[in-house]
Amino acid sequence: MTDSRTGQEAPDPADDEPPAPALSGPAGDEPPRTSALPEPAPLSRRMLVGEVLVVLALSLGASAISATISFIGAITARVSLSRQTASLITSRADGRPWLDLAWQLYSLAFALVPVVLVVYLLYRSRESHRTMGFDARRPAFDALSGAGLAAAIGAGGLLVYLVSYQLGLTVQVKPSALPENWWTLPVLVLQAAKNGVLEEVIVVGYLLVRLRQLGWSPAAAIALSSVLRAFYHLYQGVGMFFGNLVMGVVFGWFYHRYGRVMPLVVAHTVIDVVAFVGSIYLIGRVDWLPGG
Repeated sequence: MTDSRTGQEAPDPADDEPPAPALSGPAGDEPPRTSALPEPAPLSRRMLVGEVLVVLALSLGASAISATISFIGAITARVSLSRQTASLITSRADGRPWLDLAWQLYSLAFALVPVVLVVYLLYRSRESHRTMGFDARRPAFDALSGAGLAAAIGAGGLLVYLVSYQLGLTVQVKPSALPENWWTLPVLVLQAAKNGVLEEVIVVGYLLVRLRQLGWSPAAAIALSSVLRAFYHLYQGVGMFFGNLVMGVVFGWFYHRYGRVMPLVVAHTVIDVVAFVGSIYLIGRVDWLPGG
């Protein structure tokens, strides 16, 4: 605006007004920013399938592929299966017992990480380790039924091993190739317990829970679990492939019947303790056991 008397531009009256006060209080605050995470979506069929594949790829599914490759190498070798040896537990630092012990404990601890993963995944889906009966709520039942399963499966498995070895269908299985140390027996017992927990929790408890949620029938789920178990033992030969297939069917039926994986963990642990520790005292001292 121009002043008519001076010809100069007059200041705008609005310029003399004091600035509007800044809004304060609840009415003037910016909308609060929330850091709350969205609620997890319910598990879809695709997510469940992906979860199972990832768990198996990190654990016994990978072992099944490795065992298959090993078996192909064994049957294409220039010597027969019965003249080849599979050592299950070997030294990791010959002549250095403390370093060897450190490696043994390391392998034990990290081999159980997939078990921690599946328990975590069950909790994420509002379930828990109790969903598959991996708890101590029924100690007497777990111990007695586990011992019975160990006796039946262990005796049958030994018979299958001896017969298939004589037929040239199985390699010589050397459960332990550890040197004599004060920690040898404790490590063998821990290795047996690790095998029992890892295999039964994943290939029976977790897998059958998820397959049921995917709509599989009990028979189909037990069949897949049994075939997987057979394949990750294939490195031991054809005979032990079928022996473990039968073991998988029996264990799968038992789980379907009673809904508890702990008896299977007990049974598997007892079988492996007898095999690992027994191999130290029997192989080379009895004529009927291969490897002497």
